[in-house]
Amino acid sequence: MSEPHRLSGTVLWLLGRAAQRGHALARERLEAGGIRKWHYAVLAALKEFGQQSQAEIGRRLHLDRSDMVAVLNDLQADDYVTREPDPADRRRNVVTISDTGAAALARFDRLIAEADDLLLADLSEAERDRLVAMLERIAQV
Repeated sequence: MSEPHRLSGTVLWLLGRAAQRGHALARERLEAGGIRKWHYAVLAALKEFGQQSQAEIGRRLHLDRSDMVAVLNDLQADDYVTREPDPADRRRNVVTISDTGAAALARFDRLIAEADDLLLADLSEAERDRLVAMLERIAQV
């Protein structure tokens, strides 16, 4: 069943639908690899920006504090991260990606690349590059 054109013909609607499909593909791939989206995001942030406090990671990813604690508990249980009291402020925990976490992140990156390839299968490489460039401008990344 098709949608009314006034919905399916708008950029906002189409971006939303594309995002839903992309999130579903990423979730499926990551779950098959044994990790969830927010777990992947935390590992990626740690790898890219280095050791950070729990609060810094949460702010960077716009992740609620209680959700952040649950994600970090899972990641620590899998030996993907370590949490230690910050020597400068013992009330804060500093989170570091472990070697195991970095190796796992490389596997998870490949799963995200697979999801990207599935989502963009009908686009040429040049079209993909243009789409990424335009989305970066729109999102102001």
